[in-house]
Order: sequence, then structure tokens, then C-alpha cells
Amino acid sequence: KLRVQMRTEISKLHTRLETTMIYVTHDQVEAMTMGDRIVVMKDGDIHQIDTPLNLYHHPVNRFVAGFIGSPAMNFIAGKIIRNGGLYFSDSRLRLSIPAVYEKTVAPYIDKEIIFGIRPEDLYDGKDTPTLQQKAMTAANVEVVEPMGNEIFIYLNNGLNNLVARINARTEPAIGSQLELAFDMSKAHFFDAQSEQCLKPSI
Repeated sequence: KLRVQMRTEISKLHTRLETTMIYVTHDQVEAMTMGDRIVVMKDGDIHQIDTPLNLYHHPVNRFVAGFIGSPAMNFIAGKIIRNGGLYFSDSRLRLSIPAVYEKTVAPYIDKEIIFGIRPEDLYDGKDTPTLQQKAMTAANVEVVEPMGNEIFIYLNNGLNNLVARINARTEPAIGSQLELAFDMSKAHFFDAQSEQCLKPSI
């Protein structure tokens, strides 16, 4: 509560003074809520300088993608395969590649690549009426954390641990199997060696 009050008072002071302020923090909530531009650093190196929303939606690499956001982005190692269309695949998943990414990931056919998706872009498969680009997989529910307006679900599909952030209309039972839907329009792809984010074609 005190930290929330502190953030509020500093933000009010910033607005009133109308001057540049530099605030150093390890707390991403403070950075995201108080900053107009954020410098993300690791081991003394600057990884990205951007607005809070651009950092969240357009991270330049895996470190920034995993650091910004709570719960953190899900990462899955696999390959790009061609089977009629292009798919991201590991031994459990086969996720269709969005058209906007086809040219970008084509050089990675049969090569290692990292797929990333945020917890809020995973859905209960029975609750996806508006998803235009979705892919499905079955996963076992291991932990359920009701947060009031939403639920965090920790799942395992036999190979990967995943976190989903779903609405609170239904609460899956621990030990049950959930048909999990991926919103592939929100997918991220990273080079497995450099861990740089691959940009979609425009």
C-alpha cells in the first residue's frame, strides 16, 4: 500500500513540475506505471529504450519479453516445419504460423526457434468466440490462482509448463485437462541463438 501511495505522489509531482525526472527501480510495476520512457538494462548493458506499451507489445529480445509482464511470457523451444502451411512444432505442439510472420520465419524451417506468448493470450478453448487465428492443445491443470477479476492457471502439456491468465467466469479443477487455445495473432518468435525478436513482415 505504501509503495502504491509513493508511486501516486511521485507521478503527481512529475505532472506538477513538468520537468524530466529519472527514476531507477527494479520494480517493473513502478517502471510501467510511472515512466514515459523506460530503459531496460541487464549486466550494465542497455537492451531497449521505449515507451511502456512498446516494451510490452514489441520487445526487442527474449530478455525484455520475459522481464516485462507478470506473469511472465511463456517460452517454448521448437522448430518451424512446412506441412502445407508453416507451423511451429515441438513433440507436443503444432501451431499454425500467422500470415504476417510467414516470410520472417521461413528461413527457420527445420531449425531451432523460440515461440513466445503472453499468459493473457492463452484461453480456455471453450471461451474463444472472437479469436480469428487460434491453435489448440490439451494441457493438465496443476495450480489455480483465483485473483478476483481473473484467474492464473499453471498447466503442463507433457513437455512444457505454461501459464494462462483467463477470465474468472469459470475455474478449472486442479488435475483436470483443459483444451488450451493460443491467440496466434499475438505470437512472438525469437532466434534461438541470439534471442533477438523476429519482426513480422509488414
